[in-house]
Amino acid sequence: MVTIAERISFIGGQGHLLAGRLDKPDGEIRAFALFAHCFTCTKDIYAASRISRVLNQRGFAVLRFDFTGLGASKGDFANTNFSSNVEDLVAAAKHMQAHLQPPTLIIGHSLGGAAILAAARHISSAKAVVTLAAPADIAHVAHNFADQVEKIMTDGEAEVHLAGRPFTIKRQFIEDVRTARLEEHVRNLDKALLVMHAPLDATVGIENASQIFGWAKHPKSYVSLDNADHLISNKTDAEFVGNMIATWANHHV
Repeated sequence: MVTIAERISFIGGQGHLLAGRLDKPDGEIRAFALFAHCFTCTKDIYAASRISRVLNQRGFAVLRFDFTGLGASKGDFANTNFSSNVEDLVAAAKHMQAHLQPPTLIIGHSLGGAAILAAARHISSAKAVVTLAAPADIAHVAHNFADQVEKIMTDGEAEVHLAGRPFTIKRQFIEDVRTARLEEHVRNLDKALLVMHAPLDATVGIENASQIFGWAKHPKSYVSLDNADHLISNKTDAEFVGNMIATWANHHV
């Protein structure tokens, strides 16, 4: 099936213009999905693009976008945090409802998965939620720059290197992730949940999946990603994820 790509832009939670991409099948669309990328990634990371492509082949249209200050989106990453990511997701869903079709499937990878869980209550159209390698403890994200946390808290900010790129992290980011709590969001989700995680994930341990799954009420499902890495960088793993999401979502959206 041929995929049609369309550039999308909308105003994010902090008032900046965000860059998105809508991939849709050239034919009947079963449902619209919203995809949240991982921490400091972009909408074009391999996992997001490959999973979206498979979903397109299965009849789903997928909107993925760059969070504020990342990729082609405007704004300063240093002024963002977990809460602003949630606001960006809600803004994306509102844009879809106003100009496309409301998303009935919402998907999040890593910290994007945690953000999807927190945003879900504000996206009434969503009937199904999928997390990929998501942390149960949002503050866990700070382990990526653990050696700089003390400096950030003392000096107000510090430059850290993530995936070979420099980013400025401010005290407000640390304070925000330390106070954010997912448990209440998951317990009151009131939507079907699919938790996907690799047992050998060296970045976000498998115990995070167990915790999220334990908080959730039925209907809920869990799928092991076996030997996949945290970024789901292997093409075969990403295609497996896409096909599993499509098969599961067909029962709920």
